Amino acid sequence: MSDDIRIASLSELIDAVTPRAPERESGRRRNYVIYRGMADARAPLLTSLDRLSGPTPHGKAHLEAHILRNFLRYSKPYVGGDEEEWELLFTAQHHGLPTRLLDWSYSPLVAAHFATLDPTPRGDRVIWQLDWRRMHERFGLTPLAFLVQDLTAELERRGIGSLFEFFERSADAPPFACMLEPPALDRRITVQSAAFTITSDTSRAFGDFLAEHGIGDALRRLVIPGAAVDLIRDQLDICAIDERRLFPDLDGVAREVRRYYASSAAGVQGVAPVPPLRTPASGP
Repeated sequence: MSDDIRIASLSELIDAVTPRAPERESGRRRNYVIYRGMADARAPLLTSLDRLSGPTPHGKAHLEAHILRNFLRYSKPYVGGDEEEWELLFTAQHHGLPTRLLDWSYSPLVAAHFATLDPTPRGDRVIWQLDWRRMHERFGLTPLAFLVQDLTAELERRGIGSLFEFFERSADAPPFACMLEPPALDRRITVQSAAFTITSDTSRAFGDFLAEHGIGDALRRLVIPGAAVDLIRDQLDICAIDERRLFPDLDGVAREVRRYYASSAAGVQGVAPVPPLRTPASGP
């Protein structure tokens, strides 16, 4: 994994993620990365399935198929009958079911939102950046963001014909990891510029899996010091990166209003002021 970059303001974040040179094909400053924001800079990259067993991660990975089967059983009244298996997995993840999917965003600002949202932790926050094309190259995958159909075709090429067969055989099959663009199940997925990663290994953290296969430096950490969290949170609100926009429903409206009118940092000792803008030198 490459060295951490410390981010003290939103402008520093934008500068850190902007490519230094334009892309050759398009002439634009574009890259092939996705981002994940977390409230604890010390925490590893764990899926909700990893975290299911509490302080000892990965302890309930063997229950993955049972968990999804029960979701399929009890969700019938609430979902249509024409969803494919993989789409149901996305639906389950979307509604909080523990899965091996790890959620990301194409937007560093969305990642910064989730990194700074919780006011309770007082330590450093982190935005993880993943070079997903490098990951695809390492595992012999096409350099395209996978859709469900692409993943299905890749697994069929590996002799795996269904989602549950993937659960049963992934630990013994050749290892791989890919980035997936989910179907637009609702507006939340669209406005959050959502993406997911999925791996064949549920026994270790995502970063450890990449490191084991020689591409730990495909991950980069953008660390937000604890003292800069409130400033970046305020800057995100100024830029309209908040619950009301990222959760476009009544719950999102209520969350944004509740947080916005909660305790203020104004007048609190130790709150760092915003550095003044540099003014141009006056003419002769």
